[in-house]
Amino acid sequence: MEMFEYGGISMNDKIIGIIGGMGPEATMDFYMKIIKATKVKKDQDHFRVVIDSNSKIPDRTKAILDNGDSPVPALVETAKNLEKIGAEVGCIPCITAHYFVEEVAKSVNYPILNALEEVCYFVQKEFKSAKKIGVLATTGTIQTGLFDKYLEGYELVYPSEISQQENVMEAIYGEEGIKSGVVEGLPLDLLMKAGNELIAQGAEVLVAGCTELSIVLNENSFSKPLIDPMVVLADSVVGNI
Repeated sequence: MEMFEYGGISMNDKIIGIIGGMGPEATMDFYMKIIKATKVKKDQDHFRVVIDSNSKIPDRTKAILDNGDSPVPALVETAKNLEKIGAEVGCIPCITAHYFVEEVAKSVNYPILNALEEVCYFVQKEFKSAKKIGVLATTGTIQTGLFDKYLEGYELVYPSEISQQENVMEAIYGEEGIKSGVVEGLPLDLLMKAGNELIAQGAEVLVAGCTELSIVLNENSFSKPLIDPMVVLADSVVGNI
């Protein structure tokens, strides 16, 4: 870990890059998580963080499920913008976008932390006895098998097809959903309904597998622990660079 002295206090001199805009509020929320994960005594102790909140990146779920425009060119452009400014490690505060993370990582000369890998490490460390994990995520993320890939060895449970559409996707994409700027009331009610369904199926731990979910859910939302991958990722980028 490269450190230097500033006013007698050691600081990390690395520059964190956030490939953001998916969505903008989730990007803002992730940046705040980095701030809160950093132990400081003054402004200068914080990491330098470069954010490209590129809200023009095509929708990841539509690209995966409906043959929509690929987000890869815009993701690569955004990642390269951060590289030009000096980013030395990158993060993507969008779980579904991790379907394309390997392609994006190949385009730049700095590492991009994989949020799903970090979640796997976290579960192995903090929930050693857990066998069944409930996942709340977009339909695109579920159908790609991303969580099945990175949480191999665990029994994963997902909402029923009806609940996935009427509760999870409606909470995210509906007219009164999170992507429309609604972060309380209906979206919270719908997500709690879906999450409790997973607990009824025996889930010992829940994962908020979409960055929008952590805007409305917290560790007290359910009777079982809720893992926020963006908290895990923020802790990792602050602690590992």
